This record gives sequence, C-alpha cells and structure tokens, in this order.
Amino acid sequence: MAPRRRRILRDELITLAHGAGGKATRDLVEALFLEELGNEILSVLGDAAVVPGAGRLALSTDAYVVHPLEFPGGDIGELAVNGTVNDLAMVGAQPLWLTAGFVIEEGFPVADLRRIVASMGAAARAAGVAVAAGDTKVVERGKADGLYVTTAGVGTVAAGVDLSPTRVRPGDRVLLSGTLADHGMAVMVARGDLQLEAEIGSDTAAVHELAAVLVSLGAALRFMRDPTRGGLATALNELAEAAALAVVLDESALPVRPAVTAACEILGIDPLYVANEGKLIAIVAAAAADEALAALRAHPLGRDAVIVGEVREEPEGLVLLQTTLGGSRIVDMLVGDPLPRIC
Repeated sequence: MAPRRRRILRDELITLAHGAGGKATRDLVEALFLEELGNEILSVLGDAAVVPGAGRLALSTDAYVVHPLEFPGGDIGELAVNGTVNDLAMVGAQPLWLTAGFVIEEGFPVADLRRIVASMGAAARAAGVAVAAGDTKVVERGKADGLYVTTAGVGTVAAGVDLSPTRVRPGDRVLLSGTLADHGMAVMVARGDLQLEAEIGSDTAAVHELAAVLVSLGAALRFMRDPTRGGLATALNELAEAAALAVVLDESALPVRPAVTAACEILGIDPLYVANEGKLIAIVAAAAADEALAALRAHPLGRDAVIVGEVREEPEGLVLLQTTLGGSRIVDMLVGDPLPRIC
C-alpha cells in the first residue's frame, strides 16, 4: 500500500461538512482522530477492524443522528442495526453481537421510543444478531433533537479471509449490488421542507448474506465497502487512494431509479454522492466477475446488481467516469455537505 498522504485539519470550528463523509470528514478523521488515537489496527480505516487474538474478531462502532427519525422504508432503530451489521460484513465477518446506546431528549414520547426500539429488535432478529449490552442517557429538552443512537458490533472472521485495498489489482471489476442514492433521497423527501412529492423508500437492509456469498469466492474477492455517507464516489475515491490505483466507472451502467434521478436533478445533487444503507461495493477479479454477479442477483437484495467499472493502473489515486456522451471526467471525493443528517 502506498504511504497515506498526510492530511491537515485547518478548520477551527466543527461544521456540518465534517459529518458528511467527504473531504472534510477525511481531514477530521486522519488529522485529528488518527493523529491522537492511531495504531496499526485503526490506521486501516476500514468499515470494521479485524483484531488479533485467539480467534479473529471484527469490531465496529457507529452513531446515528438521522432526521426525521422515521422515514419511508425504515427508521433510526432499524438503520442502526443494519448499518453496524453491514460494517462488519464488509470485512468478511459474520456479525454476532451489538451494543446499543440511546441519548434521549427530555419530553420524547415513550410510544415513539417503543416503536423505534421494536423496529431495532426486529432488525436484529432478522440479521441473526443479539443486542448484548446497552446504555441510556436522557438530556435536557432541546439538547438531542429527539433521539440519537450509538452502536458497536462484534463479529468473527474465518481463517483465510483477507479483504483489503492492498489486494486490489488492475483489471479487477467493480460490482454494485443495486440502485444508487435510495436512502439519502428518501430521507430528504421525508423531511417535507423541500415540497417534493416522490415515492422513494430507503434501501436500509442488512447485506451480510450478500457479503457471505461473495466471501465464498475466496481469493477472487479483493475488497468490499458499503456506500453510505459520501456515496459510491467517495467510497471509490478512498479505495483508489489507498490502493494507489485508478477506478473507471461506466456511466451507462450506473443503476438509479427514475424517481431518485428526478429528485436529484431537482435538487442539483449527483446520485454518485448520495448515501445508500442496503448496498455493497465489491472489487472482484475479472475472471470471477460474472460468477460474482450471478451470485448477487440470485439473492433478493442483489437482484439489481451490476458491474459498474474496473480498476486500472493510471491515473493513480483517481476515479474517472466514462460518460454516455463518450467523454470522461474526474469524480472527486465529496466536498461540503449537500445531504446532512441522513444516517
């Protein structure tokens, strides 16, 4: 792996852009958190960390501050379970246990909390994981926007499973398990302040079964990532930088639902940068790409899976989009905060 470019955090105040998953987030993570807390496990900056020991454990942690708390296709409770399960699955782990922490604002309706926690429990049972520990804090009215949820996850990684940007090679194919931008646009429409009328549902789902199908390919599976904050574009930029390779996307292959396309066009947002919460990106050896695609499509969550691009040697560290007009453009990492509070 090429040495990581040293990032500098020049900002004096935290802004919403620092939570959007793009360049500002990366600067904050690498120039502050990694600078102060860094170690050889954390420095990988994967979806989850595979830690040494008698067995191979994967650990992940996350926080959820979505607004509104309930949206078409899901809610903050289901999202918290699925997001943590998916982070574990992206390193090839079998998710087993979760912890859950709740920061509840004074005056929050108990009926709403019960409904959200029930949704969380149903999602955990569906994913085959147990919430093994938890904590609850209540803060003064106006201090928490209703409810925040934090989670941690633990899973086990089978011997021989090693997914890393260092294993990615030129010629590898980029697979996407389904349509882009569903979750982010569902949340935006659900807020109601944009006066958009569109039937868009979040794609929130646990994709560990899809991931397990790909893990069964063995060494042909190089790397996985779920395109959450910052979307497909940011996830692939992080990969290209870490692997010191290029990723070239085919615009005509990118799957976006018509309603999502329309909403993105109205808002002036590129769906490449919008979060999903029930999709995965997989980098697979070219010889196994068709087999991997067929395996994904055989599962209900992967029926819209497509090959969207390939890995190349040059231009190192960049993501390019081959447009439908026959040209190409650089797809940079997300800049700014076009979609705040979506996960």
